[in-house]
Amino acid sequence: MNLAIIGGGPSGLFAAETASLQDLSVALFEAKPSVGRKFLVAGKGGLNLTKSEPLDTFASRYINPEAPFNFWPSTLAHFDSDALRKWAASLGVDTFVASTNRVYPKELRAAPLLRRWVQRLRERGVSLSMRHKLIGIKIENRIALEFAAPAENKTIHCDAAILALGGASWPETGSDGSWCRFLESHGVHIQPFAPANCGWECRWPSSLLSLAEGKPLKAIHLTAGNHLAKGELLVTRYGLEGGALYQLGPTLRNMESPAIHIDFRPHSTEEQLIAKMGPIQHNFLNEARQRLRLDDATFALLLNSSETEPFDSSKSLAHRLKNFFIPLKGPRPIDEAISSAGGIRFSELDENLMIKKLPGVFVAGEMIDWEAPTGGYLLQGSFATGRSAAENAALWVNRRNHGRC
Repeated sequence: MNLAIIGGGPSGLFAAETASLQDLSVALFEAKPSVGRKFLVAGKGGLNLTKSEPLDTFASRYINPEAPFNFWPSTLAHFDSDALRKWAASLGVDTFVASTNRVYPKELRAAPLLRRWVQRLRERGVSLSMRHKLIGIKIENRIALEFAAPAENKTIHCDAAILALGGASWPETGSDGSWCRFLESHGVHIQPFAPANCGWECRWPSSLLSLAEGKPLKAIHLTAGNHLAKGELLVTRYGLEGGALYQLGPTLRNMESPAIHIDFRPHSTEEQLIAKMGPIQHNFLNEARQRLRLDDATFALLLNSSETEPFDSSKSLAHRLKNFFIPLKGPRPIDEAISSAGGIRFSELDENLMIKKLPGVFVAGEMIDWEAPTGGYLLQGSFATGRSAAENAALWVNRRNHGRC
């Protein structure tokens, strides 16, 4: 076997497809009974494949201080959002750009695309082996991969390998981070995993939840430290969820006392809000609910805050609408997170995504220490790194077989 790919998520599957065009014998191994499980989870939200925006803006969404300066611009330039849409179309799946610039398949489902994708891989000669969990790697004359398989443990030899085992979120799909142990045994440094794109916990009184639980906060601005995010939040029984909060995850994790400020009326000044309140002299919050058309969640948050800091004027209410402070206890568990931060540090990889301490072993997807917000960036990053790893692994195999490695 020339190339073994371990992991049947988006990055592993796309690595297999890319490698299948390189005149190599390719085999893919997956620990679960079927491939694409996390891909199907993403499909529950309509399958946001990518986002239609300029490359420099797109590349700026990826966060990791250790990543080489040109890593994401270069990686995405070789497989950008337009290329991903053309790939989907080649499988007979048309896509459209929503008003948010997010790109979805017209069917808004992942299963049809995944079925056609797996069929293509089989037609191109990619061998697919399920229920094969990688438990060890040895570098001998060739690469030896040890698997826990249904009947017994087995060892597979190959010229090169691509690890696409995911991060540590959604462990039921196979992304459980268990691969860290055997890579660390080879001296590979791994940044500890942390929940990304996740909810954060607050201390809500039951009186607030009775009014606001499950209610959205729309078109708000959110700040943490010096960072601003725009979008929506959802009040939950444990705290807050939502895209605006996800964008601030890296900042919040680095704060000694994580907290956010909400601007409920980002398109109005305090003076404009005061003017809309009119010449009232009392009952400020109830008047604001009518005059400023406060939604249920905003009203409930203001009401709860008024128990410790009563409103004594339209000015004090307008100021709190523009600067609402919420201390946060911490992020929700990583098992609930959409994605994870952490993984193999970039310093452990060469420019080809090969692990320096394991020659011939490449990595792709969320195994690498990077993070990005929701909105198509996670899947695009997984596809793009899968393609890059496969192209570089193919070059490694060809050089090895011609005595140049």
